[in-house]
Amino acid sequence: MTSNEIRSAFLDFFAAKGHEIVPSAPLVIKNDPTLMFTNAGMNQFKDIFLGVRSPEWPRVADTQKCLRVSGKHNDLEEVGYDTYHHTMFEMLGNWSFGDYFKKEAVSWSWELLTRVYGLPEDRLYVTIFEGDAGESLVKDEEALECWKQHIAPGRILEGSKKDNFWEMGDTGPCGPCSEIHIDLRPDAERALLEGKELVNRDHPLVVEIWNNVFIQYNRKADGNLEALPTKHVDTGMGFERLCMALQGKTSSYDTDVFQPLIRYIADRSGKEYGKDKMESVAMRVMADHIRAIAFAITDGQLPANTGAGYVIRRILRRALRYGFTFLGFKEPFLYQLTDVLAGQFNGVFSELTEQKEFVKKVIQEEEAAFLRTLAGGIQRFEKYAEELQATSAEAGQTAGEQAAGGKVEGAFAFELYDTYGFPVDLTQLLAREKGLEVDMEAYREALEKQKARSRTATAVDTGDWVELLPGIETAFVGYDKLECEARIVKYRKITTKGKEQYQLVLDQTPFYGESGGQVGDTGVLSNESGSVPIIDTKKENNLIVHFSETLPAQPEAGFRAIVDQAKRRDTAANHTATHLLHAVLKEVLGAHVQQKGSLVNPEYLRFDFSHFSRLTEEELAAVERLVNERIRENIPLEERRFVPYQDALEEGVTALFGEKYGDLVRVITFDPDFSRELCGGTHVAATGQIGFLKITSESAVAAGVRRIEAITAEKAETYVNTQLAVLKQGRDLLKNPSDLLKSLQALLQENQQLKKEKEQAVLQQAAGIKDELLAGMEELNGARLIARQVQIPSAEAIKSLAFELRSAVDNLFLVLGAELDGKAHLTVMISDALVKEKGLNAGAIVRELGKEIRGGGGGQAFYATAGGKDPGGLQKALDKARQFILP
Repeated sequence: MTSNEIRSAFLDFFAAKGHEIVPSAPLVIKNDPTLMFTNAGMNQFKDIFLGVRSPEWPRVADTQKCLRVSGKHNDLEEVGYDTYHHTMFEMLGNWSFGDYFKKEAVSWSWELLTRVYGLPEDRLYVTIFEGDAGESLVKDEEALECWKQHIAPGRILEGSKKDNFWEMGDTGPCGPCSEIHIDLRPDAERALLEGKELVNRDHPLVVEIWNNVFIQYNRKADGNLEALPTKHVDTGMGFERLCMALQGKTSSYDTDVFQPLIRYIADRSGKEYGKDKMESVAMRVMADHIRAIAFAITDGQLPANTGAGYVIRRILRRALRYGFTFLGFKEPFLYQLTDVLAGQFNGVFSELTEQKEFVKKVIQEEEAAFLRTLAGGIQRFEKYAEELQATSAEAGQTAGEQAAGGKVEGAFAFELYDTYGFPVDLTQLLAREKGLEVDMEAYREALEKQKARSRTATAVDTGDWVELLPGIETAFVGYDKLECEARIVKYRKITTKGKEQYQLVLDQTPFYGESGGQVGDTGVLSNESGSVPIIDTKKENNLIVHFSETLPAQPEAGFRAIVDQAKRRDTAANHTATHLLHAVLKEVLGAHVQQKGSLVNPEYLRFDFSHFSRLTEEELAAVERLVNERIRENIPLEERRFVPYQDALEEGVTALFGEKYGDLVRVITFDPDFSRELCGGTHVAATGQIGFLKITSESAVAAGVRRIEAITAEKAETYVNTQLAVLKQGRDLLKNPSDLLKSLQALLQENQQLKKEKEQAVLQQAAGIKDELLAGMEELNGARLIARQVQIPSAEAIKSLAFELRSAVDNLFLVLGAELDGKAHLTVMISDALVKEKGLNAGAIVRELGKEIRGGGGGQAFYATAGGKDPGGLQKALDKARQFILP
């Protein structure tokens, strides 16, 4: 079976069992502070398991894009070296939300694997939870009895809590699981040792392919378990491993999932896959990583220096480094694989095909930038190694001793990793080529300190929810009201960076929870006993959570929930402005423009969009003019709620790539022929309420993505008035000329001329000092020494003087000191003869002299400079210079 046939067979099987086939959620997770990426099939159903949302269907199945490269599930460094680990992978899954349980899940698993796929029963093993006395958890006898109906008891293995008890996190839904493993070893090996001895022993050919999780408990913050009122089934089967088993391969990289990519890489590199170990590793790394990179970008995550963007950039750079080091790719190449990948997934995850050109452009620019960085890092390493070996030579070590004992500092290896994106194994490779060794213990120490800082910065201690109104569903009424009566359904205390806060959930709320780029509302909960400020509101797993620094004295009492109206008004104006901006950008630049991100708050708006060149002044002016025309038209808002998603798409409503939409959506329209978008944010009733929009900046965010920042309403008015006031002050300073621009140009020309005259005067001054310095020159140990402090107010003039003296004097050893703008400046110039014959080095000398002026510097062997804070130390530095040429 081909991979497409295998995937289709799974979905068809569960559709026939009454499951709704749902689309994959985006790879990039939003509104869940605990996860960056979807790392399991259950992520998109997490709010159902938490009881926040009721399921639309009791049974669902899908194939889900997953990414495991950070946190608990971190497979990155193993990818490419073994046969089955991947960054991005597909998870085939079927779920029951309070419907069927263990009997059906086990029976259907066996039926699909053995009857539909035809996997040999004598190669399959299953595991069940053996129980855990420490937590009073008994063996999963129910699963055991279910399996006995299908498989020999000798093939049913008991597993520990580590292997056979699944937990969502430190708290939350959890339960025992039953894994299915397959033994893919040759018959001869199987005859020598039974497969059950290798289950969960990390054998590359005895692997888990399916996990059935039976969610029946809730883990509380104190560690205790409580039974859930409704039991669920959550299963996940690794698609790539399943293909490996069904296609008779011993590596998932040998299946038709990866081979088209690997063949393309092999062809373009001129290498043969499977011939050389590291070349083959590099091909596997590139074939795997392009999937994670391309689909993450497609789902809205651009490479960046922080957060999820940094993870994607790190994956991309790892792929490039392997291609650079082992396959000889010195120019951007990875982006070309996007075409192959899009062809493979067309009809499965067609969003990549729709955004292919954009994704290619982003990857290509990232490649070009990193290859430049890589070259810079290699140059930095070469310089470091050169200095290290020079230091060893000065210490009297022979070349052999240097090669045997030279050690690259761990701090430097970490600097290369942190600054240049060098994985440490690349530094080790470069070091080995120089006969050096990296201090890995110190490197790991520096890396661990960074991780500890990161953990401290993001650590959140979360307590259990205190349920006041259990079973009450929550509602958002903020589209229609800015205040309402409310009761607290549940609350909990959290601690972030040592600061305590409370999270409150209300039965109904007018507060908008931060999502979709729009910041959360603030306001108060008020009753006759007083009021509690709401300092932020966020949406987490479809639950609107209100943040407060204090807990109401009587949390069970009723409250009036009141939103800060001014903040909401300004935020809504900016949000509506982003819709107008999006539509106008398409009008001015072309239909290729797609929103790639936004930030909407009361102060300003930020809008990121796909476009491959900087906007001209004329284009920006046109965009601003057309948006303001739409504002003046006072177009009324047309809002439709609970519109079937497919109906909205068929109407041509704009949906954003990377967003997870439900079956029913909200459509926001400002003139059906102008702007129609799916949106959950808040908006003004008509565009005239925006008042006026002023673009304040346009810049690049990433390859193929531009950013516009703008302000509206009172902020825009204040900005324009401030600029006009500055303009008036400028006119006043210039005595109100009739042509302000012409007067400014004349003033600049006059200033430039005065600068030139000043520079000429300084150079003439330096020329006069030259004769004075030559007159005071002294002979010392075969060198002609000039060490003087000079009164020259320009570093450029001092440099010019130094080079003139070098041309005029043989065997020159020149050290000049000067005070420039209150700071010390040193210049060292040495003739080539002294550099060669006496081994003098201006860079090393100036660094030593710089200590006297509380500064530092460097340069070449014949010329170097230093700066410092203490001009009072200049004479000491000049006196010290003599020792470098004394016998």
